Amino acid sequence: MLSRRDHLAALAAMAAALLPAPKLRALESIMEEADPQYGLIGQMLAQPGQRAALIAILSEGTGAMPGNIAYLIGEDSANPDAIWIVELWDSKESHAASLQLPGVQEAIRKGRPLIAGFGTRAEFKPVGRS
Repeated sequence: MLSRRDHLAALAAMAAALLPAPKLRALESIMEEADPQYGLIGQMLAQPGQRAALIAILSEGTGAMPGNIAYLIGEDSANPDAIWIVELWDSKESHAASLQLPGVQEAIRKGRPLIAGFGTRAEFKPVGRS
C-alpha cells in the first residue's frame, strides 16, 4: 500500500505530464495542506476536432465546487481528441453533490454534444499520511 507521500508523488507525476509549470506549482502548494479522501482519474474523448472547446466548457463550469481540492484537465499527448481529468475531493459525497451544482449542470449540458465517449476511469482513496 502506498503512503500518502508516495500517492501524492504519483499524482504529482501525472499532473506534471498534464499541467504547465505554474499550475503544477500551485497544485503542489494546495496538496501540502489538503487531505483528500476521494479521487477520480478518467479519460474523456471529444468529437473530432472539439477537444479545445470541450476543455473550455469543462473549465468554466467547475470553478467553485465545495469540497473539491483539485480539478485538473490535460490534453492526451497520444490522442488529439482525448483529455484526462484528475479530481481530488474531501469526500465521495462532495463529488456526488457537485454534479447537482448549476454551473456543473450547465457544463454537462453544453459539453455533452462534444463528447464522443469515455476511456479509462478509476476511483481511488488516498491513503494515510506518512
